[in-house]
Order: sequence, then C-alpha cells, then structure tokens
Amino acid sequence: MRESTDGGVANLNDGTAALPRRFGLLQATALNMSNMIGIGPFITIPLLMTALGGPQALLGWMLALLVTIPDGLVWSELGAAMPGSGGSYVYLREGFGKERLGRMMAFLFIWQFILSGPLEIASGYIGFSSYARYIWPGLSDRGVFAIALGVGALNVALLYRRIEAIGTLTVSLWIGTLLTTIAVIVSGAIHFDAGRAFDFPPGAFEFSAGFLIGLGASARVGIYDFLGYYDICYIGDEVKNPGRVIPRSILISILAVAAIYIAINLSIIGVVPWREFVPAEARRPVSDFIVSSFMERLYGPRVATVFTFLILWTAFGSVFALLLGYSRIPFAAARDGYFFSVFGRLHPKKGFPHISLIVVGLIAAICSLLPLIWVIDALITTRILVQFMGQVFALMLLRKRRPDMPRPFRMWLYPLPAFIALAGWLFLLLTSGWTTIALGLGTLVLGILCFLLWSWHTRKWPFEVAPATA
Repeated sequence: MRESTDGGVANLNDGTAALPRRFGLLQATALNMSNMIGIGPFITIPLLMTALGGPQALLGWMLALLVTIPDGLVWSELGAAMPGSGGSYVYLREGFGKERLGRMMAFLFIWQFILSGPLEIASGYIGFSSYARYIWPGLSDRGVFAIALGVGALNVALLYRRIEAIGTLTVSLWIGTLLTTIAVIVSGAIHFDAGRAFDFPPGAFEFSAGFLIGLGASARVGIYDFLGYYDICYIGDEVKNPGRVIPRSILISILAVAAIYIAINLSIIGVVPWREFVPAEARRPVSDFIVSSFMERLYGPRVATVFTFLILWTAFGSVFALLLGYSRIPFAAARDGYFFSVFGRLHPKKGFPHISLIVVGLIAAICSLLPLIWVIDALITTRILVQFMGQVFALMLLRKRRPDMPRPFRMWLYPLPAFIALAGWLFLLLTSGWTTIALGLGTLVLGILCFLLWSWHTRKWPFEVAPATA
C-alpha cells in the first residue's frame, strides 16, 4: 500500500500498507474521551463506594488520577516519538531491543492483550446491558447476553469502513457522551446535598492494612474509569502531525475527564444516599443502573427512561472507541511478524484491518458473560506488569540507549513522573489480592513459556542458529 495523491490509499500487490492520516486534535481528543468516559462512571460508582465503604472511596479515585497523569506523560513521549499502529507493542519492542528482549516483550504484550483488550470492551457491553434492564425490567439473563451480542455486532458493522468516516462518527458519539455527562452534572449541582454526599461512616479514615487494601481496590476502579487516555496511540499511523496531536490529546483528555468525573461522582452521591447501593454485591436494582435511579428520583420515570437511552448512547460510544483502537494492535504485530499473518490483512477496498476487527470484536462479546468486578480487576492486573510498568522501563532504556532519537515531546521533570507512575502501578498490583496477583503472574509465566516454544520452533532469539563460517 501507499498513499495516493488524493490522500486515499492505493492498492499494491506487495501486501504492504500505509494508513491515511485523518485524525487531527479534535478527533484524537474525542476518541480518547469517548473511551475514558463511556459507561465507566455510570456503572462503577457502586463498586467505588463499596471498596472503602463510603464516600471516602473518592481518595482512591484521586490516587488513580495521580498515577494517570505521570503515566500519561510516559505515553505522550513514546507516542510522539514512535507514532505507529500498535502503541505499547511498538514501544516495548523498541525500548527493550527489537531483536532480543524487545521481541519477547512485544509478544507478551500481544499475549496479555488477547485477554485484557476484549475484557475492557466487554465491560462496556456489560454496562450497556445493565442499563437496558431499567427500560426492560423483566429482561432475563439470556436477554441481557443477547443485547450484548447485538451491540457487539453493531459495533463491528459500524467500524467496518474507511477511517475518514470513522473520524466523523467518533466526534458524533463524543458529543452524545458530553451531553449525557453535562445533564448529570447540572442536575446534581441543582439538587446537591453536601450532608448526604459527605456522610462518612465512623472510622472512615482510620489508617490500617484494611484501609490500604480498600484504597487499592477503589484506585483500580478509578484506573478503569480513566483507561483510554492513550487510545489515540494505538492508531498513530492515522494521526496528522502526531508529534503535537498525540501528547496534547492525551493531556487534554486526562484533565477534562478528571473534572467531569469528580463532578459526576459528587452529583450522584449528593442526591442518592450511598448506603442505598453499597455493597454493590447485594445486587440491588439501584446498583445496576444508578444514574437512571438518580434521574428518576429528580424528574420521574419518564425522564429517567429517556436519559437511560442517552446512557446507552454513551456506552456505545465507549466500546466503539475501544474496538477501533484495539483492532489495530494484532494488525500491527502481524504486519511486523510478531503475530499470525492473517491479522495483518487490510480490506482490499476500504483499507482497514478487517480480520483483526472481527476477531477482537467476537472475543469481547463472549467475555461479556463475566461479572463486572472480575472483569475490571482482571484487565487491570494483567496489564500492569507488561504494559504499564514495562513502558516505564522502555522509556528509560530509550533515553539511555538512543539519546539522539527525535522526541517531539519530552516528559516534564524526567525521571520523577516515571518513578511516580512505577510506584503507583506496583501499589495497585500488590493490593489486588493473591488470587488476582496469581492471575497476572500466571498469565505472564504462561506467555513466556509460549514465547520460548514459538522461538524454539522458528529458531529465533534466544534459540537462533549462528550462521556457519567458511
């Protein structure tokens, strides 16, 4: 493939591909924010409050923000320096050395992504189905799964087109997301009750091991709410002026969503007493569709039903942005010889990775059968060791080994933000519980074994055969 003179994509017989650069700052920010906001704050407030047993759980959300900002600087420097499809896959490969350890890190990233990527998309399908229960109270579990499958199929169908059309659709979904969140914030501000919002239980701030565990749990929910601030990095090949657009879109998205999230959280608990939906495991109706219950309490069931449709729109905008970015990851790996070659194919007429899109979308739909809290913990912990912590080390290694590498954006106050991000990810992992830690470590160990078997079969590092000498 090569770019044609009119900015489209021209087909060549060599099978290579060059994706058109269509995403500017507006589209990039819209993509990130649609992913970040999405259904997250509308389904995680009960989980967040349950983690610490009251509104003090907002401390965990603030901790998540303190991890996200420095980690956003990691993504910004790497994304601006290496704007290609795949994001973390490219950064880990280049940072650790593409012919040796970087080859394994890139493989491990794709390995964990096959689980964590669809899990994140599935969480949006789960949230969509939960709010559908408000509109159809008698909906059975089979009906919920059928809705999730239908949303997944529609998501794939809408993404099965050229990137320029997707950019316009992304902005449209983003506008719907902003309208929904603004309605919640304004309604909550008008009816806000500070006494209800800050009704702390006895001993809410007593420091103990249990408090730290709860803080970590609430922070992981907060991290889940922020996931997606880097989504534009996965389609770096399709970004105009990536050295400026990628860092700006990441930082703007984080700051804007941080303000929106704190306003949404306070709006909800300032109207709906937190004891009505804590613990979330009790499966009270208000826990499944808390924002619909919030609107019903203020304006009645008719308005709440209309608003629920806006939430469904927002949820769909989130999974749309996720599947768009994540479908490019196996494509990039396959194109470079790190994954099955079939994933590297582009649609012969529309120029997008159609095989990767279909496979990731299908796995995500199947994962929507799992419980939400398990989905959140699993997707966070499986990413921490390889992706998030690995990228911090990749950035440091690139700074040391390739000081002359063009860097349109350089991390502010380096290396302090890198160490803060590293410490934050380590804390979230260690407070996740032995079962979840075992899942993350087990996934990593199994991935390493598969990599070694694959490398032995293909006679590549660390089993490469030295060429014979005369």
